[in-house]
Amino acid sequence: MTQRECLECGTKLLGRIDQKYCSDHCRNAYNNRLNRDSKNLLRNINNKLRKNYRILGSFPLKEGKAKTTKMRLLDKGFDFELITNLYTTKKGSTYYFVYDMGYLPLDNDYYMIVKRE
Repeated sequence: MTQRECLECGTKLLGRIDQKYCSDHCRNAYNNRLNRDSKNLLRNINNKLRKNYRILGSFPLKEGKAKTTKMRLLDKGFDFELITNLYTTKKGSTYYFVYDMGYLPLDNDYYMIVKRE
């Protein structure tokens, strides 16, 4: 019979035949190390989406709308590349959304900010 070892620390395993780790700590450490790269990418994207959401939410809405310039959004650090979904109206206008906060590009680098109800 072969001797089984913990996949994380190499400690000799006793007990169940399908056991892979000596403890919860080793199991978590192994899986965290295994998924580190993909989790960092997701964490960075989610942080940027949250920042965009906070920026859109920082404008006071009147009747569910606000108007601002592209420059003001950029000055606050808004990233126009990161959105969660698009909504196209029957008239053909496309709203760009970050969760439930969105914006509509208008003429002369103006943007209308809306909140989906």
